[in-house]
Amino acid sequence: MAEEMQKEIVEVPEKFKKLVESIETLSVLDLAELVKVLEKKFGVSAAPQMMAAAPAVGAAAGADVEEKSSFNVMLTAVGDKKIEVIKVVRDATGKGLKEAKDLVDAAAASAQMVKENAKKEEAETLKKLLETAGAKVELK
Repeated sequence: MAEEMQKEIVEVPEKFKKLVESIETLSVLDLAELVKVLEKKFGVSAAPQMMAAAPAVGAAAGADVEEKSSFNVMLTAVGDKKIEVIKVVRDATGKGLKEAKDLVDAAAASAQMVKENAKKEEAETLKKLLETAGAKVELK
């Protein structure tokens, strides 16, 4: 999917070129944070609008189910693009290159914690980034 996006050529109008160039230098996590800030500032949502779904069976029966709000992001396998996975881990954790590489290397032997007590949205974003880089991830 990421490869398809890179192949598509988009012509940027002159008035937006500086803005697009500065956005291109941001990490994926910084971009996600920027989207959140813009959503709050302008009172909009970047998420696609969804139709209301029928209530789940448990909800229809009146069961009180509390949704989990924090997750541990566990790296279970690295895949073929080890360097890409290291970059994502480094951006997500703020660790140095050596620490991020050590964490990714250790994931080959057993699952490693990348981020602890992450909010649902952050955990899902990180999971998607790691999977795009070729890793296998679990949210616990």
